[in-house]
Amino acid sequence: QVQLVESGGGLVQAGGSLRLSCAASGRTFSIKDSAWFRQAPGTEREFVAAISWSGRSTYNADSVKGRFTISRDNAKNTVYLQMNSLKPDDTAVYYCAASTVVGSGYNYWGQGTQVTVSS
Repeated sequence: QVQLVESGGGLVQAGGSLRLSCAASGRTFSIKDSAWFRQAPGTEREFVAAISWSGRSTYNADSVKGRFTISRDNAKNTVYLQMNSLKPDDTAVYYCAASTVVGSGYNYWGQGTQVTVSS
């Protein structure tokens, strides 16, 4: 089993920055890829960014390219999401996810952290 705990959410003005953290515990050696998703009220959960175990490969949704950066520190079992130039449309609950089986999607999820961007 893997446990994921997000932190770093909060209220920020448009144009500001936040850094989210996702700390993993348990069978962390089994983690392959990690990712961030978000869900705004009344909408489907959407992909934000992903990163391979090595950190050499990253992927970003078009909506956050050039503004958000995903990274990881495997020594700390932590994945980060640096969010710059935040917009009100970025307001959502942000979830961390981890995959332990290649090609089978993300099978572990955190509880989420709220990000609110005021205009």
